[in-house]
Amino acid sequence: MPTPPIEIIRSPNRTKTASARMVDGTLVVRLPAGISPEEEKKLIETLLLRVLGKVRRAAGNLPDIKRRSSALNTQYFGGKLRINSIKWVSNQQKRYGSCTPATGTIRISERVAAMPPWVLDYILVHELAHLIEANHAPAFWKLVSRYPLAERARGYLIAVGLEGESGPAEEDTQDSPE
Repeated sequence: MPTPPIEIIRSPNRTKTASARMVDGTLVVRLPAGISPEEEKKLIETLLLRVLGKVRRAAGNLPDIKRRSSALNTQYFGGKLRINSIKWVSNQQKRYGSCTPATGTIRISERVAAMPPWVLDYILVHELAHLIEANHAPAFWKLVSRYPLAERARGYLIAVGLEGESGPAEEDTQDSPE
């Protein structure tokens, strides 16, 4: 989805809150008048992602990750993994996905929807592997490496700044953002 035009309204009455909504194809952002340009930029990026995510969800434009994760579970894990909940989320700004092994819950950042399908598959395999190995130890990376495009996808994520450079060949001293 292309970035819509953005209209910024700075209000002296606002001191801490910011909001955004789509109005006739334009993202209207309301911000406190006294924030720094850096804060303004970060707020606009965050609000843009959140609003576009809502628009995509309403339009049904996000890939079906339930179906995709089920197919990947079958292909790479023999269908033995129990996924209680998997959903797109708009509140992950530094991670592309997260997994809570104890509850079988996986969350995937809506930012991933704009990436190539093979990157989404890697992220799903990565999070599915956490249902078996909760950390980033060598056993975990062995599971992830079952996906043949894992290294290519990691390279893509490193290039766009979403993946740390630690990986299967390195110790788990630097946790990569997921």
